[in-house]
Amino acid sequence: METRAVFDFVITFSNGGSLRGEGFRLDLPRPDAPDGEISRLLVAHLGLLMVDRVELRNLRRVEEAHRGSRGVPRPAGVSRRLVDLSHPIHHGLITYPGLPAPEITDHLSREASAGKYAPGVTLQIGRISLVANTGTYLDSPWHFHSDGADLSGLPLERLVDLEGVLLRATGTGRRGIDVLDLAPLEVRGKAVLLHTGWDVHFETPQYAKEAPFLTAAGTDWLVEHGAALVGIDSINIDDTGDPARPAHSRLLAAGIPIVEHLRGLEQLPSTGFRFSAAPPRIRGMGSFPVRAYAIVDG
Repeated sequence: METRAVFDFVITFSNGGSLRGEGFRLDLPRPDAPDGEISRLLVAHLGLLMVDRVELRNLRRVEEAHRGSRGVPRPAGVSRRLVDLSHPIHHGLITYPGLPAPEITDHLSREASAGKYAPGVTLQIGRISLVANTGTYLDSPWHFHSDGADLSGLPLERLVDLEGVLLRATGTGRRGIDVLDLAPLEVRGKAVLLHTGWDVHFETPQYAKEAPFLTAAGTDWLVEHGAALVGIDSINIDDTGDPARPAHSRLLAAGIPIVEHLRGLEQLPSTGFRFSAAPPRIRGMGSFPVRAYAIVDG
């Protein structure tokens, strides 16, 4: 678990005036960061100029996942690791209510292959029938726009080895992820992953009820600021009650692929990872399952 500081503060400016805050939370690069370092990190996070003095009050340190405070270095000594962010696909899986489950069968079973090869040699060839929107999958622009790139037209640089940034949107009490949530992030050219924690309901009736989503205004902000890809661990990046589907429509119109039904985003830091999610190169198809994963830097 990472460490954050919780404190009240008074910042006095050299050209007059002051700024106060209560119950402020700030990511720490290490649990024992001294007060002076926390003061400097606060100023950097808020992007303040002409600061004369910082007074911290009621300071305590808590074990919490980082939220992406600006200017805060990642803790040292963390090993490089792979994090699988995909739901496994199995026979009968219901990803989205109303869509059929995949059917996974043998085309050639091990028993049927016996005797076709050398003694003791058997093999299996599988057959799967599924809709494109099954498990963890990626949407290309063609999914919503007939003049957009389909799966075969997506360049790999839009799908793999992308610098990632994570927004932790858990515990807010709000369904919609909006501009004020996204504004602290530096997203240009990056995979922006929205961690809602809703993946805990995957394969349950609750997954489709009152799920978190990206608002239209939040979508416009991501487009304006040049996100390369957007992913979410919820049933849909849009509010399923909104037939306009603004997040899909506007992100895909801007050529920004979408990955839905991610899982395990709590394992990622807010920054310092690379994200990949590449589907097969299929012509005439707009969506398909992916093996999404992240490489967390050492």
